[in-house]
Amino acid sequence: MNLFDALCRKFEDRTVVCGVVGLGYVGLPLAVEFARAGLKVVGFDVTAGKVDMLNRGESYIQDVPTSIVAGHVNNGLLSATTDFSRLAEVDTINICVPTPLRKTKDPDMSFIVAAAEQIARYLRPGTLIILESTTYPGTTDELLLPMFEKSGLRCGKDFFLCFSPERVDPGNPKFQTYNIPKVVGGITADCTELGRRFYALSLETVVPVASTSVAEMVKLLENTFRMINIGLVNELALMCNRMGINVWEVIDAAATKPFGFMPFYPGPGLGGHCIPIDPFYLSWKTRQAGIEARFIELAGYINGQMPHFVVDKIQAALNDAAKPVKGSRVHILGVAYKKNIDDVRESPALDIIHLLKSRGAIVSYSDSHIPDLSHEGLDEKAIDTAQGCRAADCVVIVTDHKDFDYPSVIEQSRLIVDTRNATKGLSSSKIVRL
Repeated sequence: MNLFDALCRKFEDRTVVCGVVGLGYVGLPLAVEFARAGLKVVGFDVTAGKVDMLNRGESYIQDVPTSIVAGHVNNGLLSATTDFSRLAEVDTINICVPTPLRKTKDPDMSFIVAAAEQIARYLRPGTLIILESTTYPGTTDELLLPMFEKSGLRCGKDFFLCFSPERVDPGNPKFQTYNIPKVVGGITADCTELGRRFYALSLETVVPVASTSVAEMVKLLENTFRMINIGLVNELALMCNRMGINVWEVIDAAATKPFGFMPFYPGPGLGGHCIPIDPFYLSWKTRQAGIEARFIELAGYINGQMPHFVVDKIQAALNDAAKPVKGSRVHILGVAYKKNIDDVRESPALDIIHLLKSRGAIVSYSDSHIPDLSHEGLDEKAIDTAQGCRAADCVVIVTDHKDFDYPSVIEQSRLIVDTRNATKGLSSSKIVRL
């Protein structure tokens, strides 16, 4: 029996042992889905604290309940380790490590390279490797493939290599790992087929594509589409502000058209690990090919200016109330990058707080999801919402968590700048909308 057929047999009888490298917002939900399907999973991470929590049956990811993790740990299907020599025990390896941008907006591939070095060290024949970390088209073929073939093993014969973009949407109660269609493309047709069969063991829908580069480009298209359209609507918000037009009413009216229009909404800026970052992987790659990604660069600039626009809006609102920014108390409602989650990665609230402090404001915040904000030079603790609103000269709604009582916020505040239209339907002279 050849290695392809042997791995297929393990899929069929569910004796496959799955390895997941990187146990963060992508890796842990994926590992849990494999375990839910009855597959044995070994998770790998360099952070001992995460590994210890998982082995105690505790979750540190909001979308993955501790009760679920504990169940899989107790039945022996899920375990975690910092010992990468145990990669020799697994049949499949999903790479789910971070892929940040450097300050120069070029890709930082160090996490992928570090993971690949460990995998190459312990790679044995018959292993299926799937990169899930978002990256530029060509990464799997140009970077990973040579690293794995250096040992003399050949892809498509001795081991199998695919790319499958993660599509996690934190805090989305409707679409989670198991029911988000899974795109997968392999170096060879056999690689793609094994990737398809593997994901079909635990996920509802698998979408095979012709190559790893196609699969890599899929993720970048998805997030570039969102980033550019958000940039467009943010620019529209700037225009409407100058012309005295309610941008939220414009969008709602346009959205009544049943075809040819998809509503996007302005905000204080982009956050999260995907939409503010992923399009610049494409921009960087196209520059290597001598192509200028003008839409991406322009949308990135507009979105990057939104925190400055919000702070200018706050300053103007305080000025109308005969108060300077310097010395005024500004209370921020919500510092997570999107509502109802506990993630501050790339959150526009961070820029807004820094900008307000640089202008001399006294800043506080409330966020039930983020009790402590120790990030990018900030070291703040959340305070009670009512207390913060009553003490503030201006309250700024940056993240529209559902647990904020907005009628009470209006009652308790002197002045409100609403960047998310969270107070829609509530009328008050105190409210200044984006």
